[in-house]
Amino acid sequence: MPVSEAIISLLLVDDHPMIMEGIRQMLLPEADLQVVAQANGGVQALELLKIHPHVRVVLLDLSMPGMSGIELARAIRAGWPDVRVLALSMFHDHTTVAEVLEAGGAGYVLKTATRTELSTAIRQVAAGGTYFSQDVADTLLQSQQIAAGLEAVRPPAITPREREILQLVAREHSNLEIAEALFISERTVETHRRNLLAKTNSKSVVGLIQYAIRHNLLT
Repeated sequence: MPVSEAIISLLLVDDHPMIMEGIRQMLLPEADLQVVAQANGGVQALELLKIHPHVRVVLLDLSMPGMSGIELARAIRAGWPDVRVLALSMFHDHTTVAEVLEAGGAGYVLKTATRTELSTAIRQVAAGGTYFSQDVADTLLQSQQIAAGLEAVRPPAITPREREILQLVAREHSNLEIAEALFISERTVETHRRNLLAKTNSKSVVGLIQYAIRHNLLT
């Protein structure tokens, strides 16, 4: 049965049925958010994605037996690149947050979030953006304090074009997609990517996102 584009179809993944049901009940008042499937683990989640091609956002717990949430996020990125992953966790240490970003996660929300915050996060990642609970964003910022202290007080100048590309990179667009969106060549996009990595002293997309958050470049 076709799903209206106005409806954001969700897949919940958590090995604790009570938590999963609690999230489902929490989202019931949100008319545009529809839980179409629930899985108690990574393997089941991947099977359900085959059955429900209209799923736009997967809300997944990070601490699950068997396939971890990080492993599931990687599998979703590989098999369903258009599906957005929103991690749910009680913890927000730097290593875990960085792993979620590296695995292709579009957001990270603490399980203490209110319905308003969770629904906002879902809508934001479904629209192609990113979302981090405040404590998670603080963790990313704190992890950069030493490096930031060694940087020059004035951050390197980012051109308007580089900022556009940085925002699209953070939304996981490929070089081809960025080139088509900005009407430039893929080679030009790749040059801008290299310049951004060099200017921000970043080693990967995770580093670029951390830099963008630190300097409010994703808004």
